Amino acid sequence: MSLFYRQPRKILPSRVFRNPRPSFGGLHLFSTDSMRDRMKGLQAILPSAVEFSQNQYELERHGRGESFHPTKKPDAVVCPTCAEDIVSIVKYCSEHGIPIVPFGVGTSVEGHVCCLKGGVSLDMKNFQGIEIPDMESDGLPDPIATVGAGVTRSTLNGALRHTGLQFVVDPGADATIGGMVATGASGTTAVRYGTMRENILALECVLADGTIVNTGTKALKNSAGYDLVGLLCGSEGTLGVITKVTVKLHAVPENLMAAVCVFETVEDAAKAVATLKLCEIPLLRCELLDEASVVAFNAYKKEGPNREEKPTLFFEFQAPSPDSLEEQVKMTQSICDDYGGAGFVYCSDEEERKALWLARHSLYYASINLRPGATGAILTDACVPLSKFAEVIRDTTNEIKEQGIVAPCFGHAGDGNFHCILPTAEGDSAEYTSKLHEVSENIVERTLRAGGTCTGEHGIGYGKTKYLEQQYGPGAVHMMKMLKQSIDPNNVMNPGKVIPIQDGII
Repeated sequence: MSLFYRQPRKILPSRVFRNPRPSFGGLHLFSTDSMRDRMKGLQAILPSAVEFSQNQYELERHGRGESFHPTKKPDAVVCPTCAEDIVSIVKYCSEHGIPIVPFGVGTSVEGHVCCLKGGVSLDMKNFQGIEIPDMESDGLPDPIATVGAGVTRSTLNGALRHTGLQFVVDPGADATIGGMVATGASGTTAVRYGTMRENILALECVLADGTIVNTGTKALKNSAGYDLVGLLCGSEGTLGVITKVTVKLHAVPENLMAAVCVFETVEDAAKAVATLKLCEIPLLRCELLDEASVVAFNAYKKEGPNREEKPTLFFEFQAPSPDSLEEQVKMTQSICDDYGGAGFVYCSDEEERKALWLARHSLYYASINLRPGATGAILTDACVPLSKFAEVIRDTTNEIKEQGIVAPCFGHAGDGNFHCILPTAEGDSAEYTSKLHEVSENIVERTLRAGGTCTGEHGIGYGKTKYLEQQYGPGAVHMMKMLKQSIDPNNVMNPGKVIPIQDGII
């Protein structure tokens, strides 16, 4: 079958889809009664094994995620059990103009799972298949695994425990593999292993017309045809429903060590990181915390010593031998010393290392806890060239101090990616709220001027669509819209995300 869905209506030369009913974003606008009828029709075609729910709690949960953006619930939650179920669902929804929003576990932060126009939340919880290497077979196995889109990274690593292999992309949250592909996720280990884009080999996906597409291979290299795996990674459910993923695995290292070093300024810490990268020291993790983040870290952690409340780098190293591990640590300490680093301490105890990184992964909630009365936060996600990292994070922390707001900054310093957490409270004044949004906007503007990206790992969702043209220019955005309308002409796949299309006009 052809990759592209053949539009049943004629496309006019003006490139406007002519709809028989008023529409918004390429979707027909139905009355509440009409949508209710269509939900009944959808339920009627589903196999008995497919769960269909309109429970209000489930609707609210599936429309929310971890985003600070306003949310909207779906009209129904549907839980398919196989790709063929999804084929039936998307065909019906495409024919009747019903939006489809794929759902993993709801850990995304840019409004990805928000059902802006109602419709169906497609819960992938039943896609739990795991194919892992057979370590008892003759010969060496390929270090890859094929998993259902609903498998979480911790579940996959649990299944791999006896193999000596691991899936290395670690965004902090226990997200699903399908969701991590859809958002182009990464995390603390990206400095060594790369993001999801570098760790997937093949995908299975169902398009809006019901076509099942298999992309990529199990080979480590592939130059055949268009890179459809790369196209679907980061597509956020706007081009199709990812059902199966083949990922790379890596050996669990035998020699590991963590280290901590403090600096007088965040700029000095950032410069040390840039130098470490230029010297090609193979860091496993390299995380930067500003002073406010360390304060939050100390207040929130449950065990271990308090850290000196200054800008701090957290490191983790791995090596094939104790000698090479020691060499990495010594080289890192020497470079940190050149930038005024002090109190360089390291440990190889497994429990102490795990406690350190567990506390680091809790910084989002620790940052909210730092501001009394805060119940949520605006979360930023900027990524810049390493040559600009020190300047951008310095200017950001200076602005935060000038504005007098609570906003810890931390991030994956080894790849120039950082986050600023801006805690919010229900009683915030208009002036304080304005300051939060001004800082958030300025971070993106500062990042784009530096040649960076408005999102290094969280994705666009609907919260950052306004920055795409500023980042790439009108030509690239036009191309994205052309791709979207070719593959999903009725705009039923997660409409309003990545590139909003108004009334079918590009």
